[in-house]
Amino acid sequence: MIRVLLVDDQPLIRSGFRALLDLEDDVEVVAEAADGAECLAVVTEHLPDVALVDIRMPVMDGIEATRRIAADPDLADVHVVMLTNYGMDEYVFDALRAGAAGFLVKDILPEDFLHSVRVAARGDALLAPAVTRTLIDRYVSQPPPAFTSGGLEQLTDRERETVALAAGGLSNDEIARRLVISPATAKTHINRAMAKLHARDRAQLVVFAYESGLVTPRGA
Repeated sequence: MIRVLLVDDQPLIRSGFRALLDLEDDVEVVAEAADGAECLAVVTEHLPDVALVDIRMPVMDGIEATRRIAADPDLADVHVVMLTNYGMDEYVFDALRAGAAGFLVKDILPEDFLHSVRVAARGDALLAPAVTRTLIDRYVSQPPPAFTSGGLEQLTDRERETVALAAGGLSNDEIARRLVISPATAKTHINRAMAKLHARDRAQLVVFAYESGLVTPRGA
């Protein structure tokens, strides 16, 4: 059973998402919250697999809530997915830096929404959609904060290749086909790179790839 926390200051949005999730046999909405402060209060109690968190909320915004969740070792298994009204929301890349596993636009199709919840619950980043790649290309071209992951020099050549392809939005299966290896081997390379770089999840690994210069934004 996938346990989900809904965090949005608009009751109608929460109700709409809950109605979709309640129809699924493998998903349970364990709690709701109307702002980031409420999110922090309930996330430790319910320990959801996925927290769907709006970016812009009163009291405490979703980015700060995400940052605090990511910093808490007891919440390491909580995968935060940011919700936004706009595909090019200026705060989305900040959310990825804060520890979000990805983001969803609120007008997403129901079937894509449900698929995304399951993807996030598995621990995979929601970085494949073209709009996400476009957004990353846009914001990583700005001066980033200091790269503090410990350095990509720790990675093997194959791990660097794998991280670079992940930063391009490729799934493990796509990486495997590109490098002529098995999907399991691709996943192993990704996991080892995450461990070496102290990345919380695949999304942060992609952020590190851009900030370290391993991957250059298109057009830069």
